[in-house]
Amino acid sequence: MPTLTFKVTAEEARRIRMLARRQHVSVSEYLRRRAQTRPERVQPLERVRCEYTGALIFAAAPQLAPLTTESVRGMLADFP
Repeated sequence: MPTLTFKVTAEEARRIRMLARRQHVSVSEYLRRRAQTRPERVQPLERVRCEYTGALIFAAAPQLAPLTTESVRGMLADFP
């Protein structure tokens, strides 16, 4: 069986070992499983025209509510 070798930082090595331990598998098995996992498909960002300014802006993601003046005010309430 072929062997792959690659370098990681000490922190990356600790994290990989910890994640493998959590799944009760060897580091090799953990990495094999991760390599087999297909990444999620990224949806392209849609652009829409702002009804107030006419500027081209990014649309809200389908699973998120669009930003409103009130929601932005709420997010910025704690901002200095």
